[in-house]
Amino acid sequence: MPRDNIGVVFGSKATLVIDAGITPSVGRIIQGKVRELTDRAIHFLVNTTYHGDHTFGNAAFAPDVHIVSSRLNAVSMVDLEKEKRTRSRNMYGDRALEEVTEWRKPDLIFEHFMAIDLGGGTVQLWQFGPGNGPGDTIVYVPSARAAWTGNFLGHRGVAPMLLDGAPRPYIGSLMRMKDTLDELTTIIPGHGPIDHGAAPIDWLVAYLENLDAEVRAGYLAGLPLEDVLAKRQAPSPPPIAGMPAEARAGLQRLNRAMDRLNVLATYREFEHAGTEMRTFDRELGVRCGEDRCA
Repeated sequence: MPRDNIGVVFGSKATLVIDAGITPSVGRIIQGKVRELTDRAIHFLVNTTYHGDHTFGNAAFAPDVHIVSSRLNAVSMVDLEKEKRTRSRNMYGDRALEEVTEWRKPDLIFEHFMAIDLGGGTVQLWQFGPGNGPGDTIVYVPSARAAWTGNFLGHRGVAPMLLDGAPRPYIGSLMRMKDTLDELTTIIPGHGPIDHGAAPIDWLVAYLENLDAEVRAGYLAGLPLEDVLAKRQAPSPPPIAGMPAEARAGLQRLNRAMDRLNVLATYREFEHAGTEMRTFDRELGVRCGEDRCA
């Protein structure tokens, strides 16, 4: 069963939870853990993405708990059975998704920014543009200089998954995040280890720029997808202290799988752009090199 990094933020008046897990049972476990930490009621539950492993647990929260997310996440929560089929690929035979009969959707929706006052402290919600999905929601706590980034941003060295188009729009979203949250020190991704500072953003931007350049060059040279994949080298896993060799090897396999998916997604975007992209690159021949733009 997929494991998410769940967050909780306390105020003097209310509690906010970040993501709800993959089933109502997981959602109830999360609420039990929160009750061990505070007696302040949960008033808000933020979904960082529409994906079922972060949202199927919404149904376990009381009706008076506001589910909060970006508009683009909310409008993506439309086909429960399709999303269950997608998530079932990572369940390894576990039949827990049979419990999911309702996809409770956000009732508080924002476009680009929302602030929530919990009493004595404010939580900021941001949507910087396309990334892993169309509506990735970042939960930022200014007093802690910490952000829960969902699937939008992970630990440096861990390959992302492109689900919403080519690398360039994703890079723009990341740069808006970096410029806006310029005091950010702690990053808690939706999965995997915590990271710090701007280094994870810089690493992901560099990865996406390299992905874009390599796939673009192969496509414009007329190489088939199989040849572009054959030439591609996946990123190495991050040097995380204490990580066992077996776990590192598993992470390298994951990186290879994610990178192949990203090459495929990028190549397909270039195919979709077709003639317009080739014409654009010919006009920029001085910059891109006549040998691959001709």
